[in-house]
Amino acid sequence: MVTGRAQKKILVLRYRFIGDTILTIPFLRNLRRAEPDAHIAWVVAPGSSDVIKGVPYVDELIYWDPVTIHADSTGTHGTLSSKITFIRGLRGKRFDKVYVLKRSLSSGMMAWLAGARQRVGFATEGRGFLLTREVPYHHDRHEVQNFLEVLRADGVPIVDDYLEAWLSPEEQQFADDYLAAAGLAPGDRLIGIHPFSANPSRGWHLDMFMELARRLQERYAARILFFGGPRDKEALPGIRAALPQPPLEAVGSTTLRQTMALLARCRLLVCNDSGIMHLAASLQVPLVALFGPQSPAKFGPWGEKCRVVYRAFPCSPCRQRFFKECTPSPRGKPECMEAITVDTVLEEIATLLPVADEPSKVTP
Repeated sequence: MVTGRAQKKILVLRYRFIGDTILTIPFLRNLRRAEPDAHIAWVVAPGSSDVIKGVPYVDELIYWDPVTIHADSTGTHGTLSSKITFIRGLRGKRFDKVYVLKRSLSSGMMAWLAGARQRVGFATEGRGFLLTREVPYHHDRHEVQNFLEVLRADGVPIVDDYLEAWLSPEEQQFADDYLAAAGLAPGDRLIGIHPFSANPSRGWHLDMFMELARRLQERYAARILFFGGPRDKEALPGIRAALPQPPLEAVGSTTLRQTMALLARCRLLVCNDSGIMHLAASLQVPLVALFGPQSPAKFGPWGEKCRVVYRAFPCSPCRQRFFKECTPSPRGKPECMEAITVDTVLEEIATLLPVADEPSKVTP
């Protein structure tokens, strides 16, 4: 702790989705390295903040919870009076500097109203007048790189850019007990599959995931662990019927932190473009992510052991106005998703789990 002068106080604004929250970690780690004695506070969304439990780079988490259409919002700050109270709370903390990693006009206004003398952020949505240092935002760069560019523009050296996550001993013990109770034997190869998507048009067909799971059981003698939320439980009977060996299931039955602990036990994850993809990357779990309408250039998985299957078309990346820029397939998917085959996904998996490393086949 610095003595003889007031402690520097820094605020970071990056709230909302799980993926956004995870991708902020390299920014915070490099900031803490440059400002070891500062008080660093981070404004986060309550529902997404569970993923960074144990983060050592911040001194304070401040929860911002306005009304949104997103599932992680409970609307704590849904009224004008609650918003005013929140802003007054920020002003009362007397921050010296705010980093605005959100790109909205409202987040720029929040930084200005917080009263910090220095406000550094992206020059987007015409909010430059609210900032004291404007940073260009590059849509063709990954979000991690854009966040780190904000630090560079402010003179902060960048040493590394890897993702991190932290599991408690209790959470790790949960995973051990869960998998043992599910019949996973020592030495079994566990492969996770998350076949679901909040927006079905952005996801691969469920029956393609089931065919992939069947072939992984045959090729790698793998035990398959399916991940999903409560809304996905209705798919389980069909999944069980399609596989020669019963899968393990963490579908609507585990908390977010428990899901992370189970992910950490997987040799590999295969998934759609989703929040669990970023969770796996933060845990250093090798993964193959399937992308269709959205380009992986900006929000793809970040890490050396991450692979992407992506088929770009003339309309790629689309503006998420599905089937106004392309014609849906007979099965209701964009052609960029239909172009992904099981064989193509297996080829990417082989780069992470080489054929030479295969154990004996599963005997049905």
